[in-house]
Amino acid sequence: MAFIAELWKFLKIRKKFWLLPILVMMAIFGGLVVLSHGTAVAPFIYTIF
Repeated sequence: MAFIAELWKFLKIRKKFWLLPILVMMAIFGGLVVLSHGTAVAPFIYTIF
C-alpha cells in the first residue's frame, strides 16, 4: 500500500496524471494474465495480444 501512496504523491507533485491510465491498464492486463494462467480462458487471452 505504501508503494501506491508514493506513486500517487509522485503523480500529484510532478503533474504526471497522464501516466495514470497507462499504469491502470498495465495492472489490469498483468492481473488478467496472472489469473488466467493455466485455465481454459488462457487461449482467448492470447488473442488480445
